[in-house]
Amino acid sequence: MQLDPVQDTTTLKRPLVYVAMSADILHPGHINIIEEARRRGAVVVGLLTDQAIASYKRVPLMTYEERKAVVEQIRGVEKVIPQTTLDYVPNLEQLQPEFVVHGDDWKEGVQAQIRQRVIEALEGWGGELVEPSYTPGISSTRVQKTLVEIGTTPEIRRRQLKRLLAVKPLVRVIEAHNGLSGLVVEHTSVEGASGRSESFDGMWLSSLTDSTIKGRPDTEYVDLTSRMTTIQEILEVTTKPIIYDGDTGGMPDHFALKVKTLERLGVSAVVIEDKVGAKKNSLFGDEVDQTQDDPVAFAEKISMGKAAQATDDFQIYARIESLILGKGVADAIQRGEIYLEGGADGLLIHARDKDPTLLYEVLEKFRERTPLIVVPTGYSQVTEDELTERGANVVIYANHLLRAAYPAMKSAAESILTHGRAFEADQTGLPISVALELIPGNR
Repeated sequence: MQLDPVQDTTTLKRPLVYVAMSADILHPGHINIIEEARRRGAVVVGLLTDQAIASYKRVPLMTYEERKAVVEQIRGVEKVIPQTTLDYVPNLEQLQPEFVVHGDDWKEGVQAQIRQRVIEALEGWGGELVEPSYTPGISSTRVQKTLVEIGTTPEIRRRQLKRLLAVKPLVRVIEAHNGLSGLVVEHTSVEGASGRSESFDGMWLSSLTDSTIKGRPDTEYVDLTSRMTTIQEILEVTTKPIIYDGDTGGMPDHFALKVKTLERLGVSAVVIEDKVGAKKNSLFGDEVDQTQDDPVAFAEKISMGKAAQATDDFQIYARIESLILGKGVADAIQRGEIYLEGGADGLLIHARDKDPTLLYEVLEKFRERTPLIVVPTGYSQVTEDELTERGANVVIYANHLLRAAYPAMKSAAESILTHGRAFEADQTGLPISVALELIPGNR
């Protein structure tokens, strides 16, 4: 997106008044700010791009162009230009507006530093920061939370993964195996080192965890019909995009039908692995008998899946097992090329070695050509920054919530048996009052 604010605003009369906003969910607070600005001159709205918004919170519901079309219709707005970062200064230095208008709610917290940079920039040409009182009872975050509680639609959810890939350097995904774990993924966030909120972008519906939660082996024993129960549970209580673990995909014509089903439900992507025969979990490596599919045949399966989908939003990722099975980097690269020619939307490069050197070699070959997924179960010491630097676009924490839940459940059961009462288990478990509040509608 080319940015030249001066050229875009030279026809406007002075004084210029700059207002920055996301405008994903417009409310009276936004209108009040613009009304305050238009009393002082020609209003230029610096509309945050999708990338700028995604750097500190969820990807906006509307795209930049959709939000721009809305803001341009607001009375008093003379011009809308992109603001590509949270920092106002690049736009301000080009425009040199007489005024910047922002609500007084940014004097503390993560935005305080942004505010200080605005003040320092305005001093350079004698500009003024105007801070009207924050509109009470109005919050974009609160409105967004209400929308999350209401839910989403299959169409909105399905397209989210592509939008995330377009605006985030790394999409962070973690497994969910039922409605409750889906709620954990949906709502868990922490304050990162930068002071910004960190959260998960999407959910991985793992065949391993879905099989394990049902007490079944991870051998494709649990088919799509059975797994639909899990999918529906999670769909009903969450809004974030879903990547579905499709195992081998099954027979090509069956895979095409699965694609139709998943797409219709609102799933964003399916990953299928290039193996045939009795499916065994990849983390066993060559310790068990596992056979890779013929790459051309596997590419044809991908092509059939792509032909079956009805929208451009749904994605099919090819999972390459060459490093798992000791076939080496060259084999992984050759297969990746064939799968991309077959229509794969991206590649999952699977590896289990603690040393990620071979993984990095494959990532380097395909980086910036296609979306790349990694699953750092075996090399968990590697950081997200390191994976991003090597070309990864999506990181999947494939089984960690279930693995965390089992020891806690087993410990509680042992405690009750040991003590003949629940008191000790109560001390480490979630209070029942909190548990009741987790699920909307209990009260």
